[in-house]
Amino acid sequence: MDSSKITRRRFLQTSMGWAALALSSPVPFSLAGTDGRLRTPETDPAISSLLDRAPEARYWVSTAMEDVSCSRCHESAVSLQEAHDHGRIYVQCELCARQCAIAEGKRGRCRARINQGGRLLSLVYGRPVSVHVDPIEKKPFYHFLPGAQALSLATAGCPLSCRFCQNWQISQARPEDFSVGYTPPEAVARAAADRGVPVIAYTYNEPTVFAEYLIDIAQAGRPLEIRSVLISCGYAQPKPMADMCEVLDAVKIDLKGFSRRFYREVCGAELDPVLACIGQAARRGVHLEIVNLVVPTLNDSEPMIEELCRWIVGEVGPDVPVHFTRFHPGYQLRNLPPTPVATLERAYETAKKHGMNYPYVGNVPGHPGNHTYCPGCGKAVIRRTGFFVTATDIEEGACNFCGRPIAGVFQ
Repeated sequence: MDSSKITRRRFLQTSMGWAALALSSPVPFSLAGTDGRLRTPETDPAISSLLDRAPEARYWVSTAMEDVSCSRCHESAVSLQEAHDHGRIYVQCELCARQCAIAEGKRGRCRARINQGGRLLSLVYGRPVSVHVDPIEKKPFYHFLPGAQALSLATAGCPLSCRFCQNWQISQARPEDFSVGYTPPEAVARAAADRGVPVIAYTYNEPTVFAEYLIDIAQAGRPLEIRSVLISCGYAQPKPMADMCEVLDAVKIDLKGFSRRFYREVCGAELDPVLACIGQAARRGVHLEIVNLVVPTLNDSEPMIEELCRWIVGEVGPDVPVHFTRFHPGYQLRNLPPTPVATLERAYETAKKHGMNYPYVGNVPGHPGNHTYCPGCGKAVIRRTGFFVTATDIEEGACNFCGRPIAGVFQ
């Protein structure tokens, strides 16, 4: 049997075996002390310990740097006409599209990076708060090593604040909310190799907040023939995204809706950086898949789905798999119903109409829209039940029935 394929029995056995990996279980605790005051390095040893061990991050510029150009932070020529005193030392983070200007002792929007003395430190490097073995279909990746297992890990933090987030307990948390030890990148890569898990997935929260850790893990995994995949909201700046693509084998980006208003009001973000990030990943040549979580009344209109499909086909091509995924009530949107299956089926048909070769109906177990169909003969070449592959008719990347190449990475 191909060791990269996963069965229910092997999945359960492998998952149980992760108890041997020295990664602590997440233990959340309150940000406020018993007297209700906000915890600080002066009042809480957990935060002080994080700061003592936090390595310097990448992708930032500081007013404390002697050779820094003011144009790195200021766009207006008027503001550059004369020297100016900032009063305090500021760091501008250049990791994500927010480009947070962070005062000394403060953090960026993601809560994972802090300005200490004019240096930006990563509070999450080496500190995963969640580690699991999942089927790669759960990410979802349907065209990258179907049936493979993935060691999936996350830290705390995210630059977005999506009201429908299914992992808000960690994405909207601070690193000190969890009591976890330090795990070096090499230990993560070696643990995957020792257990025969061929993929490491950076997921659950927004992995770009631990970009430095991600890059180091991926580099450590390459000599061991461990591949790396990113599950992202697509909010990274071009430079860190390029650095991550250098070590990644596949990228899945959430295109949460094709509306600037939706992004601002529901996600606390902007649409354009996400589109730019998708385009960059496509041009870099890493395997790319896209997910659109279809939320009733918010991003499910036919015009929005039409525009999304038109943009994807025109900008990144018809062979990029696109998952139209069912929303289930949770977090701050418990008032909305689950997405009607008919809405997802309509999105699926709209995608086909616009020329997409691999649209999917997601989060609806048993639906035929979970299968992969050959764009040539129309026959199912990968059949799935839930997150498990039950049949494959692809050989050397081509349909067994008609010989047409199927887009993806299959070995």
